[in-house]
Amino acid sequence: MSVIALDVGGTFIKGGVLAEDGTLSHADRWYTRADRGPDDVLETVLDCAAELAARCPGAEAAGVVIPGVVDEDDGVSVFAATLGWRDVPLRDWLAEHLGLPVAVGHDVRAGGLAEARAGAGQDCADFLFVPVGTGIAAAVFAEGRARALTGGHGRAGELGHVVVRPGGERCRCGARGCLETVASASAISRRYVRATHRHGATARDVQSRARAGDEVAASVWSEAMEALADALSTAITLYDPERVVIGGGLSRAGEACLVPLRAALAERLTFQALPQVVGASLGDRAGCLGAAFLARDLLVRPELVPS
Repeated sequence: MSVIALDVGGTFIKGGVLAEDGTLSHADRWYTRADRGPDDVLETVLDCAAELAARCPGAEAAGVVIPGVVDEDDGVSVFAATLGWRDVPLRDWLAEHLGLPVAVGHDVRAGGLAEARAGAGQDCADFLFVPVGTGIAAAVFAEGRARALTGGHGRAGELGHVVVRPGGERCRCGARGCLETVASASAISRRYVRATHRHGATARDVQSRARAGDEVAASVWSEAMEALADALSTAITLYDPERVVIGGGLSRAGEACLVPLRAALAERLTFQALPQVVGASLGDRAGCLGAAFLARDLLVRPELVPS
């Protein structure tokens, strides 16, 4: 059985078809162009889904994952700031548009699901998937559960809004000193530019310059790793994961990210067991692959489908 999948982000919509053999084909991406407004973004998502369905007329279900606050039971985008959506009944509209059953999920939890089934979280009953990009979140897998924890209100895993620097920089959520203000890719870039006035530097540039001996870059990078370790040590204390899987753009730094992060965690943890800290293995395919798994679960694992 084949299913179609969409990963809707603030910049790109990524899509593909999961074939019966587990390969993701017909992979494509489209610009989201969120500046046009929420209705136009929704129309684009519907058009992209229809395009994939036309390429794969035998598709039996569809999965779509989105950022923000997601009611997975009812298939509703409760709030997605980057898309301009509030209370959008995405599942119902997509199902009507495609004539297929549709699963709707959270992008980070879906990425964690993909890593659990086909990536760096395989054969691990308890792990955290932590993608670090423009924002920071976490998917929590515990006791071999087939899905990430959602929490009582669908907001579980907001690691980026753990306060690690009380009284620090104002976060977009309204609090001060959240992890995202120090360790997200956008924060790393912003803090370096602010200190050097060298505009256009990305987080990857900062990391490269740190390795080349740029003292300001080294300081910004070190502060980011220290803040990430602070937040992760809290999560490790609460959940006791066997493994922490670092994803997102920061994971592309490889050992330059993982080595200092492991060391910083080892310094912080006392009675807690130090988990394995590894890089994600699926890259930017994780969200789309996770959406495909959600769609396939509608067909072959009905016990996992939200009631």
